[in-house]
Amino acid sequence: MTGESFDYIIVGAGSAGCVLANRLTETGRHRVLLLEAGGPDTNPWIHIPLGYGKHYTNPEVNWMFTTEPEPHCNGRRIPQPRGKVLGGSSSINGMLYTRGHAEDYNHWRQLGCTGWSYDDVLPYFKKSEGQERGADAFHGAKGPLAVSDARDKHPLCDAWLAAAAEAGYPLNDDFNGREQEGFGYYQTTQRDGMRWSAAKGYLKPAMKRSNLKVQTGAIASRILFEGRRAVGVEYLLDSEKRVARASAEVLISLGSFNSPQLMMLSGVGPADQLKLHGIAVVADQPSIGADLLDHYTCRTVWRCREAITLNDTVKSLAGKLGAGVQYALQRRGPLAQAVAIGGGFLKTDASVSHPDIQTHMMVFSTTTMGNELHDFPGFMSPVILLRPESRGRVEIRSADPRDPPAIFGNYLAARKDREVMIEGLKCIRRIMAQPAMARYVESEFDPGAQAQSDDEILAYIRNRGTTCFHPTTTCRMGSDPRAVVDERLRVNGFSGLRIVDASIMPTVPSGNTNAPTIMVAEKAADMIEADARRQTKAA
Repeated sequence: MTGESFDYIIVGAGSAGCVLANRLTETGRHRVLLLEAGGPDTNPWIHIPLGYGKHYTNPEVNWMFTTEPEPHCNGRRIPQPRGKVLGGSSSINGMLYTRGHAEDYNHWRQLGCTGWSYDDVLPYFKKSEGQERGADAFHGAKGPLAVSDARDKHPLCDAWLAAAAEAGYPLNDDFNGREQEGFGYYQTTQRDGMRWSAAKGYLKPAMKRSNLKVQTGAIASRILFEGRRAVGVEYLLDSEKRVARASAEVLISLGSFNSPQLMMLSGVGPADQLKLHGIAVVADQPSIGADLLDHYTCRTVWRCREAITLNDTVKSLAGKLGAGVQYALQRRGPLAQAVAIGGGFLKTDASVSHPDIQTHMMVFSTTTMGNELHDFPGFMSPVILLRPESRGRVEIRSADPRDPPAIFGNYLAARKDREVMIEGLKCIRRIMAQPAMARYVESEFDPGAQAQSDDEILAYIRNRGTTCFHPTTTCRMGSDPRAVVDERLRVNGFSGLRIVDASIMPTVPSGNTNAPTIMVAEKAADMIEADARRQTKAA
């Protein structure tokens, strides 16, 4: 086997891969190759926050995945956008910075993941964070990931927060501090009105180092093994097959859909699937691709009495020109907005330990994300299922790495998920009915007055719900026999091979998953360095 040799090969330049590339090259001791199937992040709309709306349907920066027909969602295929660019999904996401609840990580520890309790992971959240407000017990101010307050407040969001308080919910100015529950303005991964992706925060500084090589347009086709040790990666570059060797480790950071796909293409996965596609079985590991968890969401849409929404801005030339000038001169206004301005974490039942629903104030409305906005003043508030019980899976379609994976979300399969979604929608309606929103709510557009009974509400949720784009758990960490990786993210049964991304999460965190993914990679980088030092001393 020939090919250029490195200490570490990182497959995937998404959020986790960018972190690893930075941390593993900063000492200068290691030579690192970073492979990315997508291209550079040169599209200007990546860096302008409102550009997220253009990425939903742009195959240049989005893999444009969809699920297989969903049996509990009327057979619909549900879009699964994933970043096809340096920075991965952090370059196309909605930029909301939330970490989940402390009990999420304590639960990981209870599941046998030693070293992953909240007290264990908090230092890595802080290490990653460049918090605009400064450092405190929960936040760091010197990390590569910029975290900022909203550039502008909005009268709709102010009224919505007042209505939440009238409905009995607490207000909260820091979802990542002492308490998660409550309503407030979001912080975002922005700096000075521009997106701050993992590529911008972590990878761009590292690309100046001589010990890092970044190769875009490289589609990994398989991991190369000598016995049960990973020794390199085979990849396609302009359809030409190439090989790179790793003297220390191969690190897979392709995310919850593509990490299991690459493992299966390499002969590690459910034996029946591998044989079906003519792939030689290296190890029968049925859990690879299993246990998919994701946040199902269903948006409620409201007509606004006043023409103050993004719908109104974009439907006129004057509105668009005004927003463009404001952004060019001040880096403020509609173009600086994240996908949602405000949000809330709430309990649908007083008996639950911590919030089971997340919601947003989105000052625009549309029938399908990425498509045209409504031609009337509108806004949206979704119901987001934080702790789903329904589990899906990922499979391969063929032995060709260019074929997309087959994604089975299995959304709403669990009765509990359906019940929580119904109650969550009722909670949104109660907030919208409060006096503080009377000035703005003209009527409920979706699901509308025709959906009153639980069955009618559920029918809407089945027919119009989507995902919040937070897939996890397909290469699950644990100490049980079915776990794919151990607590140091080493693939069980192999040496020289780790998986570092959201796929290793034992359960999905109760919030947006970008910050937790970056935390996972920060912690992994420390573990990789510690193991390298230990091996050097032993030698």
